[in-house]
Amino acid sequence: MGRKKKNDRLILTVNCGSSSLKFKLFSFPEEQVRAKGLIEHIGEKGSEVRDHHQALELAFQQMFSAGIDRWEIYAVGHRVVHGGEAFIKPTRIDNKVINKIRELFKLAPLHNPANLEGIIACKKLLPNVPQVAVFDTAFHSTIPERAYMYALPFEYYSRYGVRRYGFHGTSHHYVSLRASELLKKPLSRLNLITCHLGNGCSITAVKGGKSVDTSMGFTPLEGLVMGTRSGDLDPALVIFLQRQLSLSPDEVDKVLNKESGLKGLSGVSNDFRDLMQARKKGNERAGLAIEVFKYRLLKYIGAYAVVLGRVDAIVFTGGIGEHVAEVRQFVRRAVKGLFKKQPEILVIPTDEELMIARQVVKVISRRGL
Repeated sequence: MGRKKKNDRLILTVNCGSSSLKFKLFSFPEEQVRAKGLIEHIGEKGSEVRDHHQALELAFQQMFSAGIDRWEIYAVGHRVVHGGEAFIKPTRIDNKVINKIRELFKLAPLHNPANLEGIIACKKLLPNVPQVAVFDTAFHSTIPERAYMYALPFEYYSRYGVRRYGFHGTSHHYVSLRASELLKKPLSRLNLITCHLGNGCSITAVKGGKSVDTSMGFTPLEGLVMGTRSGDLDPALVIFLQRQLSLSPDEVDKVLNKESGLKGLSGVSNDFRDLMQARKKGNERAGLAIEVFKYRLLKYIGAYAVVLGRVDAIVFTGGIGEHVAEVRQFVRRAVKGLFKKQPEILVIPTDEELMIARQVVKVISRRGL
């Protein structure tokens, strides 16, 4: 993937899931990918990879096969899903940061623990290498109070942190910057609606480079219809399901996060490609799931158009956003005539790993490392 030059700095990005570790190694300033990989089934029954520490060792072995020694790594950037209100920008990791990430487990119990496992593994295996946390929620820290507050008793916010946080921030930030480059206009002068559409989906109103509203909320469950997540619904439905079906909170959580969305509506799949094939064969529920998905997306675009006042471009990214032309064409037709000047429709492949690496470079440069 290219040789390291004398003055190159190697930046490793690490994204840990509960049973996976995804890594990518960049050389800067060229932003060239030197190595990448994915280790899966970590800690699962029958797996030879017992934990994230061992997974990281395997990643280093893969890098060594590509001609890179771990001690050449200049800095590491970690994806951390939830920063709460404590972390509104990429942050150099120390013991205080680690303890705070641990405190935030209650806000992201499925993600932050795995993210922290990766951080601890890296600190042990690369003890003298700077580590930086890049938070999915940070880009949305600019959302105004009127947009992030829920109409609940105020003490739920002040005592428990109940508010809209938003997610996919690294992706929304990256495609906003790329849109600025493609449109040849400063990001500070652009109003954008960025649509991250994959198995997880979110949409963000970006004004002058800053997130001013986003569809995901306290958790990634809120907002658009997703692969297996319901998105927006009447909160009283949760109480109804518990009473009618005698479901526990954990069981309702599973239904809303794992058994709903495109999968639940269609009864076929959470994969948009499968739904389009099923619709061709006459499956009405698959067709319905697609229509509900598109309709919900359009409602948010309309709402954010009002919030922004002017929309210069609607950006699509993610598996559905990049590869399903039907969704983009539906939006293009629907917004025709809605604006004095029609917004550009842009397809921009996201690169969250590169965005993380860039953020790492900024942090370590500021600190003079």
